[in-house]
Amino acid sequence: MTLDVKLYDRDPRYIPRVAAVHDMCGYGTCSLTAAIAILSAAGCNACPVPTALFSAHTLFPVYTFHDTTAMLDGYLDAWKSEGVDLDAVYSGFLGSAAQVAVIERLWRDYPRALKVVDPVMGDNGEIYPTYTQDMCRAMGRLASGADILLPNLTEAAILTGRDYPGQNLSDGEVTDWLSALLALGARHVVLKGVDRGDGLIRNYVAGAETGAEACVRIEHRRMPFMAPGTGDVFASALCGAVMAGRGLAESARIAGEFVRSAMEHTPDQPGHELRGASFELSLGQLTALVRG
Repeated sequence: MTLDVKLYDRDPRYIPRVAAVHDMCGYGTCSLTAAIAILSAAGCNACPVPTALFSAHTLFPVYTFHDTTAMLDGYLDAWKSEGVDLDAVYSGFLGSAAQVAVIERLWRDYPRALKVVDPVMGDNGEIYPTYTQDMCRAMGRLASGADILLPNLTEAAILTGRDYPGQNLSDGEVTDWLSALLALGARHVVLKGVDRGDGLIRNYVAGAETGAEACVRIEHRRMPFMAPGTGDVFASALCGAVMAGRGLAESARIAGEFVRSAMEHTPDQPGHELRGASFELSLGQLTALVRG
C-alpha cells in the first residue's frame, strides 16, 4: 500500500453521488456554497444535507443561525424511501452534537460509501463560536471512523486533547501529531496548514497501514494574506479528486493547488477579507486537474 492509493475506483462514465453534510451560508464562500460547486466541477453529484442555515459565516459581526437537527431524520428517511444510493459521505461543520448521530446513521445506511470527515471546529487556536465542548467531544466519534480525516492544527489539538501548537512545526513534530491523530482510528489523515514563515504552506498525508513516519509532505506557495473558507475549499477539492479516482496524496496536491489558484483571484473581490477564498474562476482548472 502507498499513500497514493486510490480509495475510489471511478468508472469515467459514472457520476459519483456524494452526501455533503455541511452548513449553508447565504453569504461567504464556504461550506455548502463551496462544496456543491467544487464537487460538481470534479464530476460528482453533490447531495446536500444541510446541518445549519446561516445568513453569513461566523466571522461576520452579524449573522443568523438556524440549527436543522430536527428535520434531518425525516430528510434521510425520505432518501431511504426513494432508494437514494451514495458513494461517499463528506461531512464538515455541524449545527449540534446530536448531528454526529445523523452522520453515523448515514454511515450505517450506506456502508460502502467512503467516509470523508473534515472536523470543522476552529482555526488559529480558537474554537468557532457556535461549537460547544460537547460538540467537540462528539466529533471525536467521527474521527475514529473516518476513511479520510482532514484536520487543521487547531482541530488536531482539539481531537487529541493537546495544546494548540501554532503552525510552525518541524517534520519530526508533524510525525508525532500524525501518530496521535491516526491513533484515534482514522484510516488516513491529511494534516493541513503547517506554516514555517518561509513562503510555503505544507500539508501532510499519512495512513494507518504505513504509519506516520511514512507520511508524504506536499508544499504549495503561500499567498501573503489570509481568507476564510480555505479549509472548506481544500477539503471539497480533495474529496472531489478522490472520487474522480485520483490517489490520496495526488488529491491533496490537487486540492492545495486549487486553493492557491483561488487565493490569487481573492484580493480582486470586494470585501474579500470576510467574504472568503474566491474559487469560482478556478473551477475549470480543477476539472482539468482531476481528469488528468
